[in-house]
Amino acid sequence: MQPIIGLNSNVFLAPMAGITDYPFRKLVASKGTANLYSEMVAINAINRKNPKTYRIADVRQEPYPVIVQLVGNDANLFSEAAKLVADLGAYSLDINMGCPVRKIIANESGSALMRDLPRAAKIIEATVKATPLKVSVKFRKGWDNNSVNAVEFAKMCENSGASYISVHGRTRAQGYSGEADWDIIKQVKEAVKIPVIGNGDIVSVQSAQDMVDKTGVDGVMVGRGTLGNPWLPGQIHDFFKNNVLPSPISISEVKNALLTHLMDMVNFYGQEMAVAISRKYVCWYSKNLRDAKKFRETYTKIYDLNEALRAIEYYFSEREKEQ
Repeated sequence: MQPIIGLNSNVFLAPMAGITDYPFRKLVASKGTANLYSEMVAINAINRKNPKTYRIADVRQEPYPVIVQLVGNDANLFSEAAKLVADLGAYSLDINMGCPVRKIIANESGSALMRDLPRAAKIIEATVKATPLKVSVKFRKGWDNNSVNAVEFAKMCENSGASYISVHGRTRAQGYSGEADWDIIKQVKEAVKIPVIGNGDIVSVQSAQDMVDKTGVDGVMVGRGTLGNPWLPGQIHDFFKNNVLPSPISISEVKNALLTHLMDMVNFYGQEMAVAISRKYVCWYSKNLRDAKKFRETYTKIYDLNEALRAIEYYFSEREKEQ
C-alpha cells in the first residue's frame, strides 16, 4: 500500500457525530497508529463562529494529524470554512457527501449531494481553491438502489480536484442497515486514479484484509467496529504494515481504557456531561460480558463521577476474576 497524502497509515478512523471527539481520538491514538477524523463540522455554524462548532474543529492541541470533516451545501461557505479550519490545525479537509441522517438531508447536505453532481462539483472545486490543504470526499454507493451512481460520483470528485475519496458501500436509503456492497467499491477503485478508501462492515483485522483483497482499495475506514474496541484501527495498521496479528484484549485493558476515556471526557466536557456521555460507551465496552444488561441499567442512573468510577471499577474487576 502506498502512503496517502503524506499520512503514515492506510487505516482511517471514520468520522462519527457524537463519537470521534478529542477524547475518543486521543484514546484511539494511544492504542495504535491510524488516521483520525473530527466529528462533522457544519460550515454554517463555524462561519458564524459558533463556540461549540469552533471547539469541534479546533485540533491544534493534538500531536497527530487530524482530518477535519466539513458538511453543508454552499460552495462559498465551504471556501470560508476551509480557511478557518486550516487555521485551527487541520491536517487536511474532508467533505461529507454521504451522511444519511434526516436533518442533514433536509438541508440538502450529506448524501443529498449525490443527487446534485453539479453542486457537489462546485463545492469540491471551491474548497480545493480556497486552501493549500488536501481535500477528500466521503460518499456512499448512491441515494438508493434505483440511483446507484458511486462510480460517476467518484469520477466527478477526481475531476474536481479531490486528493482521495472514501466510499461507504451502502446507499443513503440503507442507512447503516444490511450489508455493505464491496463490489461497488471495487468498481470505484477501478474507475479513478486517486486513492480510494473502502468503508463498510470492517469489524476485525480479517475483514479489513478481505476488503483490500476483494476491492483493491488503497486503505480502509473503520467506524462502528471501534465502538468498545478502540484498539481495532491500530491492530489493522500493524497487520497491514508488519503482518502482526492482534493479541486478545484483557478485561483489565478494557476497564483501564474506559476509565481513561471517562477522565479525558471529564477534562474536556466537565464532570456532569462526561458522565452522561459515558453511558453509551459503557454499553459498548461491556457488550458480551456477564451481567452486562444489569450493569448498564445501574450505570444509566448514575450522575456522580466518583460513583461512576466506582461502578466501572467494581463491574470490570468482577469480570476479571472470571477471565
